[in-house]
Amino acid sequence: MIGINRYTHGPQEETPVRDRLPLLKEDTLPAYVIADVEVTDPVGFEEYKKAVPALIAAHGGTYIARGGAVEALEGDWLPTRLTILKFDSVAQAKAWYESPEYRPLRDLRKKTTKSKLLIVEGP
Repeated sequence: MIGINRYTHGPQEETPVRDRLPLLKEDTLPAYVIADVEVTDPVGFEEYKKAVPALIAAHGGTYIARGGAVEALEGDWLPTRLTILKFDSVAQAKAWYESPEYRPLRDLRKKTTKSKLLIVEGP
């Protein structure tokens, strides 16, 4: 996009806002882990539910949504259980997900659910 430089009054390429604001650099944007979970073994999943919050908190994550009611506004996507976590960065979210402490819980979740997880970067 071309704009007018207020100092020279001539055309110049505009720098995207993301590149002009240091707080919006990629390494400082928060990251959200979105988990679409269908529980297949409720008893086994209870163990996961009890253990994982402390580990998420230890890695700087917080819950935004956790298993509440879900209503589709468009399309046919209707998760039975949706969880959204917030971390300070993608690197921090991946550090939690790939940590040796989470590995056994991740394996337990995979055994007791059908899950889909995403990391989304954004403010």
